[in-house]
Amino acid sequence: MANFLFVLQSNDNEKATRCFQFAKIAHSKGHQVNLFFIDSGVDWAIVGKDGSIKTITGDCAADYLPYLVENEVPTGICTPCAKNRNLDEANFNSNMVLDGGPHLIDMAAEAKVFNF
Repeated sequence: MANFLFVLQSNDNEKATRCFQFAKIAHSKGHQVNLFFIDSGVDWAIVGKDGSIKTITGDCAADYLPYLVENEVPTGICTPCAKNRNLDEANFNSNMVLDGGPHLIDMAAEAKVFNF
């Protein structure tokens, strides 16, 4: 199976919905999946973030993110991006941890990368 890395750099609802949708599809097909949130995308790490806003296609982030959390799909959260927004792991979903650029680059070197 393939190795995929999904990088979310925006708190935009449509971008997050597509990122989570494709990550869920890849994972459910048995592929290795990692996510990494940078810039304002780190907002999606927060437990209870409202993901119910529908996109033009009628789906929403909340249709896919719970699957990723429940299936413990590894998700790195950019440490400086989170810290500068006063976010820490105590407020993150259970599959999400602070992480850094060196690990992101290592993962990207071994995976097909999707940016949102």
